[in-house]
Amino acid sequence: MSPPGPVPAGERSARLLLAVLVTALFAFLLWLRVTGFGALDQTALFYVGLPALLTVLVVLFARPRSAVGIALAVLTVALLLAGPLLGEGMVCLVIAAPLLYGVTALVAWFLVRVTGGNDDRSTHVLVALPLLILLTAEGVGGFSLLPREGQGEGGRVVAAGPEHVAAALAAPPEYGEPEALFLRSVPFPEPVEASGEGLEPGDVRHVAFTDRRALRPGAEAEPRHMDLEVVQSHTHAYGGRVVFAVTDDTAFDRWMSMHGAEVVWERSATGGTRLDWTLEYERTFEPSWYFGPAQSYATDLAASYLADTFAEAALEQADLEQTREER
Repeated sequence: MSPPGPVPAGERSARLLLAVLVTALFAFLLWLRVTGFGALDQTALFYVGLPALLTVLVVLFARPRSAVGIALAVLTVALLLAGPLLGEGMVCLVIAAPLLYGVTALVAWFLVRVTGGNDDRSTHVLVALPLLILLTAEGVGGFSLLPREGQGEGGRVVAAGPEHVAAALAAPPEYGEPEALFLRSVPFPEPVEASGEGLEPGDVRHVAFTDRRALRPGAEAEPRHMDLEVVQSHTHAYGGRVVFAVTDDTAFDRWMSMHGAEVVWERSATGGTRLDWTLEYERTFEPSWYFGPAQSYATDLAASYLADTFAEAALEQADLEQTREER
């Protein structure tokens, strides 16, 4: 078998350029991680501008056989490099992966179409610049296309009385694994245990979550938690409403700003009790048109998880009461 022939000079140059681009991207991500400059890793400049810029450079200067393919390959390498640097931000990177690949493929395809093999590429690229600037501007200087305030809602009907639901809400629950595939697939913090009881104003809850584990060698696990306080409460024989304010949050503060939660329960006309949770939060990631729906979906699932958790606790309260009556 004859040895492989020499690599063409043009291909060597393309490989060298791609290596330089990936190295520069890695250095930029490292700088963002160390300095946290301007919280740029929470803006559209990071999730849209970075892959778009990388794609522009690859398509215009690397001259690969398949511009879209090589751009996606470089992005994949960049994401693998970014994971250990972003630490907890890996959660948002996982959620943002479809956006990153979509932007990369779209920009690469567009550039190939507009250049059309013409060597005078800079003029054609200028056509796309205003659109890219608009897409990457969100989050820089506080600019956002959509409102940042949001809600997550979830509920269910439980085969227990309102008094059993109230008793369950007043006591620390036992948290289980969420049933939603999205919550189990993405490495979100999971509640482990809670302390505190009561439904009167001033009553507090302390919820411990799974430890934060940075994706770097030698990093120690950091405990994280959320503290809540009852600020409004109204209960009666047929139901009630309790509002919690988040007073401290080290569990979700890197993805969203949690403001509070509201739980409402009332006797259902069809039997049992209707239990509804609402989570109030502020979105801190851009672009809004992508992370807005993503965070809304995630908090809807979280609210449904709380409804299921306390519904199970209410059923246990009902079973305990029945056991006591039988004795």
